[in-house]
Amino acid sequence: MIGIDLGSNTIRIVKIDCESGKKIAEYEKIVRTADKLVQTGLISEEAVKRIIDAINEAKEKIDFNDKIVAVATEALRRAKNSEEVIKKIKEATGVEFKIISPEEEASFTAFAVENCLEKKCEIDAKSFFLVDIGGGSTELILKHKEVVVSESFPIGIVTFTQKYKTPEAIKFAIKKEAKKFKSFIDFAFNAYKKPKIFAASSGTPTSIAALKHGLNYYTYNPEIVNCTKVNIKDLDYWLDKLMKMEMKKREELVGVGRGDLIFTGIYIFKEIFKLTKYEECVVCDDGVREGAAISGCKEKKV
Repeated sequence: MIGIDLGSNTIRIVKIDCESGKKIAEYEKIVRTADKLVQTGLISEEAVKRIIDAINEAKEKIDFNDKIVAVATEALRRAKNSEEVIKKIKEATGVEFKIISPEEEASFTAFAVENCLEKKCEIDAKSFFLVDIGGGSTELILKHKEVVVSESFPIGIVTFTQKYKTPEAIKFAIKKEAKKFKSFIDFAFNAYKKPKIFAASSGTPTSIAALKHGLNYYTYNPEIVNCTKVNIKDLDYWLDKLMKMEMKKREELVGVGRGDLIFTGIYIFKEIFKLTKYEECVVCDDGVREGAAISGCKEKKV
């Protein structure tokens, strides 16, 4: 089973064995789907080409002769030309994307992170609070037993970086906009009790976790990153360190095309730490693509 997550910044592909649940192969590339979306309301021709090229590159590494669950999130939800984009990608690659709702996205992510916490981190994950910081939006998710409550906020690392330009302006805008997180956090913690576990998936948390282990973009290892604990001091330390670096060096650490986005992600992550008052966060590399693949396996068995 192949799961594909076309996010606002990154395309992530995984192939898993439905019987064992183990990953057979994986692929990830920064495609900046949401590049110029704020200004134009459209997914650009250049972004579509990057997506098509990435899928065709992935086909050279992964056998695509399998069932595929391909989903697209905030950038495609927002774009005025999303139908046309999906058609172009299908014509060029044979892969047809389904634009999923924020609720479906949250369910896929929660399912994948629960699987990661339980099986890889050996943590009882009946209840946890989860943040997923994307290119076009940030999802806050609370899972309590079988219940998943979530809210999607249009605060993303690509869209905010392109809208506000400088780190100072971005920081100020996030501080202001992050107040919207508070009402959901208050509601979720009052309705279901604050979970003991705070978890995070997506590029910013996994980048910080990787840096803690001395890894960079090229030596990144999801097995090492999974279950890493990060705290607000780690965020401050790496924010300061990355700010002092030249772009080339920074991109060696966090990835080409992400050197200007990592600050925005850290600012968002910091605000969530402050609002939730958690001491530490467990990072999982698994996210929407794993959730999509696992759900595809479940449907196969029915």
